[in-house]
Amino acid sequence: MEDNRPMAKILIVDDEPRIRELIREHLQYAGYTCEEAADGSAALAQVTSASYDLVILDLMMPFMDGMTCLREMRSRHINTPVIILTARGEEYDKLAGLEGGADDYVVKPFSPRELVARVRAVLNRTLSHPETAASIMTFGELSIDTASHTVKVGGEEVSLTPKEFDLLVFLASNKGIALSREKILQKVWNYDYFGEDRTVDTHVKMLRGHLGACRSYIVTVWGIGYKFDPDARR
Repeated sequence: MEDNRPMAKILIVDDEPRIRELIREHLQYAGYTCEEAADGSAALAQVTSASYDLVILDLMMPFMDGMTCLREMRSRHINTPVIILTARGEEYDKLAGLEGGADDYVVKPFSPRELVARVRAVLNRTLSHPETAASIMTFGELSIDTASHTVKVGGEEVSLTPKEFDLLVFLASNKGIALSREKILQKVWNYDYFGEDRTVDTHVKMLRGHLGACRSYIVTVWGIGYKFDPDARR
């Protein structure tokens, strides 16, 4: 069956050649172009000099680990989507990765089919830019441009990861509506996270931090989830 989606270019970063080969084979079979790096230092050099649609990043590597690489990417405003690979049961690594700017995570040992599904879910959000009737949404000091994928607070542009931007757009598009964490996961991640509610909480925390004076626009609805309410009092 012919796939009309853009051919995405993916960087696979893992110090184990067998893991890189396994991931590459399944992604290439799914129609993606792949390049490889064996550690965080090499990966950082590659994402700095070339453009990628997605990075798959192992956390445990020599020379420069994945977490350091991720943080360095974000500090340089390299907002390429990142899926991190973590060891099974390492809850701290998951949360630290999400707080560091990752868009998703996959736990080792993983199913290649699951990884491909999560890759598709991330790329479906970041590679598709549907036309909308109103490309700019303005709420007080907050301006969201869905066409250029830019956000400004008080006239100053703020840097968001692709997933943080998607989350903000979804919340703002449902202004005043209390949204459950499950609904947010389904709509923003396009994936069933099997009850990983803390993924939403972590991204909301990071998003609020970026919004500064407008952080209060995202309101916690106890027992449900969140809603976007620019008129809410601090």
